[in-house]
Amino acid sequence: MAPEGRREGRGLAGATSGAGPGESPGVAEPRVSEGSSGGGVRKVPPGCPTPQQSMSGLDLEELAEIELQRDEEEAAALGAARRPSAAPSVVPPAGPDPELSTNHPFYDVARHGILQVAGEDRFGRRVITFCCCRMPPSHELNHRRLLEYLKYTLDQYVESDYTIVYFHYGLNSQNKPSLRWLQSAYKEFDRRYKKNLKALYVVHPTNFIKILWTILKPLVSHKFGKKVTYFNYLSELREHLKYDQLSIPREVLRYDEELRNLHAGRLPPPTKTPPPRPPLPTQQFGVSLQYLKDKNQGELIPPVLRHTVTYLREKGLHTEGLFRRSASVQTVREIQRLYNQGKPVNFDDYGDIHLPAVILKTFLRELPQPLLTFEAYEQILEITSVESSLRVTCCRQILQNLPEHNYAVLSYLMGFLHEVSQESISNKMNSSNLACVFGLNLIWPSQGASSLSALVPLNLFTELLIEYYEKVFSGRGEHGAEASEQGAPGARGSVPNEGASTGDRPASGDRPASGLARPPLPPRPLTTAWRLL
Repeated sequence: MAPEGRREGRGLAGATSGAGPGESPGVAEPRVSEGSSGGGVRKVPPGCPTPQQSMSGLDLEELAEIELQRDEEEAAALGAARRPSAAPSVVPPAGPDPELSTNHPFYDVARHGILQVAGEDRFGRRVITFCCCRMPPSHELNHRRLLEYLKYTLDQYVESDYTIVYFHYGLNSQNKPSLRWLQSAYKEFDRRYKKNLKALYVVHPTNFIKILWTILKPLVSHKFGKKVTYFNYLSELREHLKYDQLSIPREVLRYDEELRNLHAGRLPPPTKTPPPRPPLPTQQFGVSLQYLKDKNQGELIPPVLRHTVTYLREKGLHTEGLFRRSASVQTVREIQRLYNQGKPVNFDDYGDIHLPAVILKTFLRELPQPLLTFEAYEQILEITSVESSLRVTCCRQILQNLPEHNYAVLSYLMGFLHEVSQESISNKMNSSNLACVFGLNLIWPSQGASSLSALVPLNLFTELLIEYYEKVFSGRGEHGAEASEQGAPGARGSVPNEGASTGDRPASGDRPASGLARPPLPPRPLTTAWRLL
């Protein structure tokens, strides 16, 4: 989580772990250390809003991906903004035990130093630490072997009481195990492992932990949940452990120091780099649609959006998991800088088809006002209370109140996403999956953050826009013409009757499209090396 004033309007409210008010108390709520300071950057407050409707595993997985990417962005911003300070007083070794033998049965995993046995706690119980920052990229680590190594290590101590300290800092999109792996891992640790685990300390928790807890909650017992405690700062461990015996990575020490500097009174770094004031004439990110129109000869479709859509249509329509994968934060920032300076961007140079998809989502997320506007937020939340046969009409009515520019850009984007959904047999991204990705990037409240309960209507509204694109956007002809002139993609496939429920129809890519013409490519197709017009 973030300190007061951070992540406003982008993340999820109720960033806690465990059951919320009104929910079944089947799983105990993990505790926040009583020593946690009120201004802690990663404090996890008690209680969370109860979802009004159930969410699919796909929704939660997408939320986890979004939160993890935000964690990376905030950590990078925190590092960039920190002021020079003295080196930490304790600088433990950053690697594995120097006495580790190459004959160790799990040397391939143990050599990274992810797992350490680190003395005892205040009750004389053995302490085992798990450091995420020491996990290499997923393609360099066999996660099945990691699980076996974890069990191998615990087998030596589970007959007695023991404690685990989990250092969350350093988990990112490149090294995280899959959520399916985490679920199966929890199941593999039977009662023998859980009985004598007396405490699980989670250091530097974030929103990702909250989402992860929600996913695992059906599996986690009430008794086990009571063993989990969150610590916002390393100093809070001193009350429970023999701190000097811990082998804490330098990266975690530095991160903790940066958090403390913030708590001491420094302004928190922004989650995104604000554009200069006044913005550069070529600025693309963090500026309004009107600004982009004025600086691009009156074109309605922002250059970044046009460029990424054109590239993905030409080379990415059949890519499995399109829009669901993340990318390096450093690379994303590099491309943002090139766009903002009016320099050419050639995605072929990066060799990652998911990169332009991430750039497109980043562009939407960094708009000063969401594409669907703040004013539409409350109306969209009511979509679940509308009779299913009237929802498409309701969507059209909401869109009628959008500014003309927003409507044209939204029509352009939804037309392309409809086209992506038509290829769901190969890319696995039907309208429902795409809605999970784009819902929170199209709309957020003007104050605070969206709650978990808001996710269902936001995603449903987005799904309707994608699935019934032709019908939703058919009532404002002047905008459709404007968008077409700007190169808006057309839509393939017939639109089902409005009365059809989104839950009662086959996936988008499962319907035949015989006799239907492929929409024309935008006029004046762009080359992959885009230059500001």
